[in-house]
Amino acid sequence: MRELVLTPHFKKAYRKFVRRNVNLQTRIENTFEQMKLDVFATSLNTHKLSGDLSDLYACSCGFDCRIVFTIETDKETGKEVIILLNIGKHDDVY
Repeated sequence: MRELVLTPHFKKAYRKFVRRNVNLQTRIENTFEQMKLDVFATSLNTHKLSGDLSDLYACSCGFDCRIVFTIETDKETGKEVIILLNIGKHDDVY
């Protein structure tokens, strides 16, 4: 099970995104739980990005909700962690 690390930018984008649609909060939190268990589960539609974002991944948490993240190794523990970078509508995060 991987740990999720929320960057300051992600936290700000999350608060702003959820404020627009409170019903999304539960769906996003369920997505977080699924990401911890298996970030490459087919239900998340996780995919590697290309172009300027080629080192990053994105997954879906609803029709028009995307989470952009990277997977890195924690230097202290040696475990893989998922670093959440951005959340929002498709056109806003890419």
